[in-house]
Formats: sequence, C-alpha cells, structure tokens
Amino acid sequence: MLEIGPRWVRLGCLLVLCLFLCLPGESNSRRAPKIPRCPATCSCTKDSAFCVDTKAIPKSFPPGIISLTMVNAAFTTIPEGAFSHLHLLQFLFIENNDIHALSKYTFRGLKSLTHLSLSNNNLQQLPRDLFKHLDILTDLDLRGNSFRCDCKIKWLVDWMEKTNTSVPAIYCASPFEFQGRRIHDLAPRDFNCISADFAVYETFPFHSVSVESYEFNGDQFLVFAQPDSGFCTLYIWDHVEMVFRRFHNITSRSAVYCKPVVINNTLYMVVAQLFGGSHIYKWEEDPQRFVKIQDIDTSRVRKPNFVETFQLDGEWYFAVADSSKAGSTSIYRWYSNGFYSHQSLHPWHRDTHVEFLDVGGKPHLILSSASQPPVVYQWNRSQKQFAFHSQITELADVQMVKHFWVRKVLYLCLTRFIGDSKILRWEGQRFVEIQTLPSRGSMAVYPFVVGLRQYLILGSDFSFSRVYLWDDLTQRFQPFQELNMRAPRGFSLVSVDNKDILLAASFKGNTLAYQHLVVDLSAK
Repeated sequence: MLEIGPRWVRLGCLLVLCLFLCLPGESNSRRAPKIPRCPATCSCTKDSAFCVDTKAIPKSFPPGIISLTMVNAAFTTIPEGAFSHLHLLQFLFIENNDIHALSKYTFRGLKSLTHLSLSNNNLQQLPRDLFKHLDILTDLDLRGNSFRCDCKIKWLVDWMEKTNTSVPAIYCASPFEFQGRRIHDLAPRDFNCISADFAVYETFPFHSVSVESYEFNGDQFLVFAQPDSGFCTLYIWDHVEMVFRRFHNITSRSAVYCKPVVINNTLYMVVAQLFGGSHIYKWEEDPQRFVKIQDIDTSRVRKPNFVETFQLDGEWYFAVADSSKAGSTSIYRWYSNGFYSHQSLHPWHRDTHVEFLDVGGKPHLILSSASQPPVVYQWNRSQKQFAFHSQITELADVQMVKHFWVRKVLYLCLTRFIGDSKILRWEGQRFVEIQTLPSRGSMAVYPFVVGLRQYLILGSDFSFSRVYLWDDLTQRFQPFQELNMRAPRGFSLVSVDNKDILLAASFKGNTLAYQHLVVDLSAK
C-alpha cells in the first residue's frame, strides 16, 4: 500500500482551500443593489432634485430625495400616482409649466408633503378632493393659473374655508360675473350647482292619447286611454319593485280620454269615446271591477277630445270639449247618484281643450278651438252658469291652453300646431304676451313644478319634445332638455316614494315615464 506523507497532505489541503475560495458561493453570487442615478434632465443633490425640460416624470431618483422641482416641463397632464415612488417627498414645486390637467389621485402616497406649488401653469380647474389625503400640507401655492370659477371649483372654495393650509391669494379668470374676484372671497352659496335631468324610468309597450294620475285608498294610480287596443288601462305603483304595474282595464272601443274623479271616497271614471257614445263608470271593491252607471248624451257630445273636472262652491263638475262641427262643449254636474247635464257652451266651434282656473276668487273656463282664438268663460254664482267673458288673443290654431303660477303671478301657455307657442302674463285686466316658444307640430303642453323648479314641456309631432325651465331673473322660460318621444298627446306628473316621474302619452310610439333626477354639478 502506498503511504502518503505529510507533504502531500499539506498540498491537498491547500488545493481544497483554493477551490473553495475560488468557487462562486451564495454570498458572492449576489451583487450589491444599483443606486438609481439622477435623471438626465435633472440636477440632484443629496436630498433634492431640480428638473428642466422633462418630457415625463422620471420613474426613479436617487434615494433620500425630499424636495423636487419641475419647471418648463414638456408634458401638460399629470396622471394618477405620478409621485408615489417618492414617498419621502416634503417639498414639491411644479412651477412655470403648461400643466392644464391633473388626476384626482396625482398626489397619492405623498403622506410627508408639507409644501406644494402649482404656480404659473395653465390650470382652469382642479379635480375634486385633490388635496384630501395631504394630511400635513402647510403651504399651497396656486397663483398664476387661469381658474374658471364655476361649479367644478366650488369644492376648492369650501376646502379653503375649512383648511389650515396657507394659500396665497388666487383670482378667477372666468366666467364674466366672477372675473377678477379673489377665490378666497367666494362662498359655496355663490354657485348654483344643482341641476337636473329627465331620464327614461319605465317604458309602457303601447300607444296612448291621454294619461291621468290619481290617488285612491292610499295607492297611486295611472290611467291611459288606448284607442288602438280598445282600453282605458289602469296601472298601480308597486312600492316594493318601484315601478308601475298593470292593475285593471275598462273596455273602450275608441277611448280618447279616461278621466278619474273621487267623490265621497268613491272612484268614478269618465270615459270619452269617439264612437259608441261616452260613459261613466264606478269602481266596486267586491269584486274589484268598474261598473257602467251612466251614458253621456250623444246628441250633445259627438266627438269628445278632452275632459276637465273641477269643484265649484263644494259641488263637482266635469266639462267635455267637443271637437265636432255639430257638437257643443258641455258641462255636467254631480248629483247624489250621477252626473247630469248642466250647461252647453258655444256650439260649432270644434273645441279641443278646456282649462279650469281661478282668478281673484272668480272661476273661469278657457276653451281652445281649431276654428277660433281661445275664449274665456266666467262663472256667475247667482245663475250657477258660465257666461262668455272675453277672447284671449287673435291667434288661431291654439290646440291647448294651460295655466301656471310663479310667485303669485298667473301665466298662460298657448300651444299651436302650425305657429309658435306663446307665454302670456296676467296684468290685472288682461293677458299680455311676454314670450314666444318655437313649437312646430305641438299638440300638448304641460307646466309642472318639481321642488322649487317650474318646468314647461312642449310636445312635438315632428321633432324632439322640449322641456323649458323658468328663469326668475329674466322671468322667461329657458331651454332645458330635449326628450325623444313620438307624437305626445298628454303629460302627467307623479311624486311617489321620493321619486318625481313625468308620464308622456304617445300616439305613435311607446308610452314613457321619465324620472326627474337632481344632479350636483360640483360633485363631478
């Protein structure tokens, strides 16, 4: 056997040691982390960076940067989280650039920021709650921007009232009414930022020529006249599903108007038909059904077009506008068990609409006609009859007259199919025209109030129907919104379960329900 001497043992040990030292071990395989360099467009010190002509916000900076300045930048917008990698940043100066847009979350992650300058840029507005999470911000400079002081800056006005952050004076560049004013001097109440919108809420798959709403036994109902399908169709509001659902039908071969009236807790329905005479129905609970109780004299009412109900001296009446050449608009009065003929107004005038209103404690009826200008009848209490009083205007082709009140002042709207519609104001002795509204193809008009807002909708057979909003400053209607509905013939407003819903009866398309939505423009 070969004997290994001490010399060879020593040489072997040295070889093993050499191999161990030369082989890459785990600790040797890891390289030291590379320290980010200062971006090419920036000058950096131990704790600050000054960047000029930068095309984009650099993705990395040397560690320990607490102050960053960016001037003459080549970008105009700053995206979300643009500085989130600089979580130690205390001072941020984005000055003398052409920045015109910031993300709501541009400064996300800058929990240590105490000084922020956005001076001398092209900012007209700032995203809502832009500074919300800058909890220790002590100084904010927004000077040198062209701020538009509208609803989108209302939040900033509110924030500056409440914050402890020091903000040097900034001024409004627009709109005209605020131009040159200090934003510090504005108050949230200076901005009218509550607007509204009418949005389709429910669609009814049928044509209709009239719609009426009413309450009965604590429920909210609608009734539509559907001459095509041969029904007066009733819908009831579902408080769970928050929609109207079908409730009952009254068979009617050619209904043009279905008018509900509740007398002594009993529901009656006046059903005006083009053919086969008109009728009055009574609702019975057990079993639930409408029972015909009365026919309306066909020798008086030949071609009904509209039904109006009203009370005089505690007694109920309804008037039927007759649009035939040989018919006569007639008034019926309620007695203990039915309605009976009370008075016939002018014959041969082809009336299209009847409007009841009270002026100075004196009841009046306004009759619209296809053959003459609208006329006014006044109630004579001693004779218990309506007598001809006056003619409103020389305008012919007035399809409908509706009245409304604004701050105790009476107004009328006259809608026309061929010519423009008119707004008239009562001046104590007569109505005076104050406004003209374009309304080609209009067969229906409806003034209504939601909250403090006075609206007017003009239907159209040839284009969009137009909603107008009353402007207290000019005392005129201003265009508000256009609604796409086909040949509307009637409207009704229902307020139920904190919803305001506008119903539109459509002669050539689906009948529609629009919800009135309140929109806070400052919240966008």
